[in-house]
Amino acid sequence: MTDPLVDPGASADELAFEGALRPTSLAEFVGQPKVKGQLEVLLQAARLQDRAPDHILLAGPPGLGKTTLATIIGAETGRPIRYSSGPAIQHAGDLAAVLSALVPGEVLFIDEIHRMSRAAEEMLYLAMEDFRVDIMVGKGAGASSIPLELAPFTLVGATTRSGMLPAPLRDRFGFTAHLEFYETADLERVLARSSRLMELYIEPAALAELAGRSRGTPRIANRLLRRVRDWLLVHAGSSDLDGVRAALELYDVDEAGLDRIDRAVLHTIAHRFAGGPVGLSTLAAAIGEEADTIESVVEPFLVREGLIGRTPRGRVATPTGMRHARADTAPGYSGDTTLDGV
Repeated sequence: MTDPLVDPGASADELAFEGALRPTSLAEFVGQPKVKGQLEVLLQAARLQDRAPDHILLAGPPGLGKTTLATIIGAETGRPIRYSSGPAIQHAGDLAAVLSALVPGEVLFIDEIHRMSRAAEEMLYLAMEDFRVDIMVGKGAGASSIPLELAPFTLVGATTRSGMLPAPLRDRFGFTAHLEFYETADLERVLARSSRLMELYIEPAALAELAGRSRGTPRIANRLLRRVRDWLLVHAGSSDLDGVRAALELYDVDEAGLDRIDRAVLHTIAHRFAGGPVGLSTLAAAIGEEADTIESVVEPFLVREGLIGRTPRGRVATPTGMRHARADTAPGYSGDTTLDGV
């Protein structure tokens, strides 16, 4: 099972915690300067023309602020916002019920929009373009289609896998925002703001250390901050650099932001398989993890950091990854940790 500390996904409890820290305006939102600038122009133009903003697609890895930006869009337009998700809309009737309940100018946010059913997607095409849906009444030869007019609305979709969206759906969004991983300096600002809201003082050097281990993801940064807060409370420790390092050491998050499972994957490739290549299923069996966890949670970060690579024959450790594996003497998994082949 993956370590929730560095999983960019969020539990229900964590979403509630994030809500308390969530900025309510673009001015408060930290990071993503290009996307912020683009949204400011789009929303201001809609206000000047007294119309609903164009439909907006927010694309990017989890934990970067897509839900926060959707909430801000609703606040900036002064309109109510309704939340839904792709997995919850599996039938065209489900979507019709949501759309027919919208009031004029309302913002509809659909998270994980790529996970909607095909029938719902096809209904959404017409709703986005003409603000109407066709409801089928009856079955067989006696079935008929009744058009249902909808109030003008703004759809904000969020996706971590924009490539899975059908082209007709992507094309109906007036603007697509591509969110990028955060720079360390921006994460320091995120952590400084969060610590103020939590009434927790952390020294600037310690915040920088925390930001550097957060994988460029605000959700992970705030999660680590909560664990540091717990450690300081229990151990009555100092909120300086040494205190933060001690807390992160307890939770197995190293200087590069790698956790126990990351290091297990890297060590297995480097040590047990002499740098690879090794297939995903073989790698998963070797460390006792699900292949999906390795592929969706662990690999993206290791690849982005240049520690491993994907090849047609399997996963390989890069020269940087081999050096990291040599330097790390605590692989953190119950496998063979010998250095043969390294």
